[in-house]
Amino acid sequence: MTKVAAVITRFEQFAPKFIAEKGDPVGLQLGSLETDVKKMMVTLDVRPEIVAEAINNDVNFIFAHHPAMFHPVKQFDLAVPQNRMYAELIKHQITVYGAHTNLDNANGGMNDWLAAALNLQQTKPLLPSKELPLQQLAVYVPQAAAATVRQALAAAGAGTIGDYQGCSFSAAGTGRFVPGEKTHPTIGQPLEPTATAEEKLEVIIKPQQAAAVIKALRAAHPYEEPVYYLTPIHGLNAKYGMGRVGTLTKELTVKELAAVCKQVFGLTGVRVVAQDLQQPLKRVALLGGSGGQFYPAAVKAGADVYLTGDLSYHTAHDILASGMAAIDLGHHVESICKPQLAKLFTAWKQENNWQFPIIQSQIATDPFQFL
Repeated sequence: MTKVAAVITRFEQFAPKFIAEKGDPVGLQLGSLETDVKKMMVTLDVRPEIVAEAINNDVNFIFAHHPAMFHPVKQFDLAVPQNRMYAELIKHQITVYGAHTNLDNANGGMNDWLAAALNLQQTKPLLPSKELPLQQLAVYVPQAAAATVRQALAAAGAGTIGDYQGCSFSAAGTGRFVPGEKTHPTIGQPLEPTATAEEKLEVIIKPQQAAAVIKALRAAHPYEEPVYYLTPIHGLNAKYGMGRVGTLTKELTVKELAAVCKQVFGLTGVRVVAQDLQQPLKRVALLGGSGGQFYPAAVKAGADVYLTGDLSYHTAHDILASGMAAIDLGHHVESICKPQLAKLFTAWKQENNWQFPIIQSQIATDPFQFL
């Protein structure tokens, strides 16, 4: 069976924990990474009704966008609904994992899903981009085994640069060594100086890939003690960042874009901040979740309108004064993650031959209603 750890390792190649915002409690929330996954459910929130849904569907692994535990429990009083929920999770041996701002920051993650739903063009991060560090892995291999090792590295995900895969570089040379007395060398004899034709293979990897790639290297390499090293590199580093800025395919008014958002995201209402509902819009900034504090970045980016959630009264006044419009989509718009996560995990399931069902929570956890 597949353990939670294997599923999480694959996910964190896509959205590693280290790209989460400082202090965000992403990762394992409750349970064990060594749990065998019998059935997995993806959800936006972990609430009592979600846990009941998981229990009713025999789910033993919940993957959520919002962490179940934003604040540590100081008193495990079961009179508190949240604590009762934790007790139910423990009782039914359900493991919970939360991917919050690492999913928000990831390329191809939350904010790209929202931007794609609105068909925004030429998007880029709203907030200042950060660099995802890359490493160069170099390994010395007997020439006869070079192709085998190269293929194993590529299969483990090494050598991906942009849209190119299996990228590597080789240089021929001579390897020299003296095997120890208790060794069992592939080439040569113990205590005898040995020289052999070798290739130096170089590939680019992401830090979160290192463990899996080195494991594949060791499995494919014929030597008892493969010689390899990792070096940080600069210049090819991928960039990531929170939010997105892009352009609409055609100009819309504030009123028209609000209607489009309601339709696309299945909303019964939105809050609009605008001096004129007929104001024309072309450049759009968005940030899923509670993004009010980042409106100055949208202004700086030249956005005509800012789409986010949980705008406060005073922040809305400040946006109004800036001349930019804003549409508060609410926080629950991030439920777009459920079908998107299910799609990702289903693809990885096929790649890795995972033998467990993946379902989406069918419960809407938006606490607000519009009358």
